[in-house]
Parts: sequence; C-alpha cells; structure tokens
Amino acid sequence: MLRTLCGVVALAATATIASAGTVVSGSYGWEDGGTVLGSFGNFNSSNYTAGDAAFVYSGNSSLFVYEEPISGTPQGYVAFITGLTDGDVIDADFFAWDDTPGANPSLRIWGHYALSSDIDAYEGSAGGNNTFSGENVWTNLSHSWTFDSNGGTRDALVVEVRIYSSDGANFGYVDDISVTVSGADVSGVQINFAPAPGAIALLAAAGLAGSRRRRA
Repeated sequence: MLRTLCGVVALAATATIASAGTVVSGSYGWEDGGTVLGSFGNFNSSNYTAGDAAFVYSGNSSLFVYEEPISGTPQGYVAFITGLTDGDVIDADFFAWDDTPGANPSLRIWGHYALSSDIDAYEGSAGGNNTFSGENVWTNLSHSWTFDSNGGTRDALVVEVRIYSSDGANFGYVDDISVTVSGADVSGVQINFAPAPGAIALLAAAGLAGSRRRRA
C-alpha cells in the first residue's frame, strides 16, 4: 500500500524541470525529505540529514539505503518515467557511496519496465550498468536505455538502486539523480521522483476523506 501511495503522490508532483518537444529532463537531490517511490525485497531507506558532509554529495541531504535482513538483491525505485514510446532514449545517473573496497556492500544502477498507471507492475528487466559504487568515495553510476514497449504492452521505466550486501556490511548513500529522455516526441513523458513526506500525508488524508464520503 505504501509503495502504491508514493507512486500516486509522485504523479501528482512530477519533478520535470525542462522540456523541449524532443527532450525532457529532471533531477532530484533528496533535499525535501523524500526517500524512494517504492521498493522490492528487503530494501530500507531514510532521508539523511545528520550533518556529516562525507555522506552527502551536494546540498544538505542524501538517501541512506540499507538491506535488512540480508537476502536476495533488494531494489529501491528512485525514478519513474511514464508515457514512453518505442525508441525513446532514457539516460539516468546518480552518485553512490559505500565503505568497502571492491567488496560488499555495493550499489548499482538498474532498471525495469512498468506501466504508467502502476509503478509496481513489473513488465520485465531493462538491465543496467556493471559498474558498482566504490570505497569511501562518491561514484557516478549511469546507464542509457532505449525504450521497448514490447508490442505496446508497457509504457514506463523505473530506475532502481540495487544493494549488494554481506553480513555486517549492508548500507550506502545515494545523491543527485538526473534523468533525460529524448525522442521524436516526448511531450507525453513525465519524470517522477520521490515526494516530500508532507505530500504523502496530504494525499493520504484526501484519500481517507474520499473514502468516508463514499461510505456515507
């Protein structure tokens, strides 16, 4: 339920910042207290504002991610791009930090297909980059996808942060995600990032009020 609610809020507060017919782009730095749009597996996250500059790439905040309990490959959804059509090119990158050299924990950029109406609709893996975050240094992780609608059965892409952990080493930080979509006509494309907690609360209250009215 929470994952679906976060996705709906993001659609209501799309963070697109530039559009020019054939290109649309957006960025997000977790400065407003947001976390992720959703997740899969034992993925946990919180907004980091504790003040240690080593754990923030820019600004005053970042995304703290951790795996608990350790099992599988958990994924956090950090961008939801909707309204895509065949041939659209999605370029995404973010900065990631971990504290081990060449070993777990490590973070990675990945993606999967979804539906514009449902961020939790898994419509197949979109793959990602084989580069992982590095020890005590902010690493830029990036990937480019060329959208494939699979015969019109899907129209969205979710950008993931994946965590690879081991016992006693299960956390990392993410900051400053950027997404650019280019294509023949991207006028219907929206780039969504995690909303601030207040936006979630407002939508939840609105949903509750609507539910009460329907019951009445």
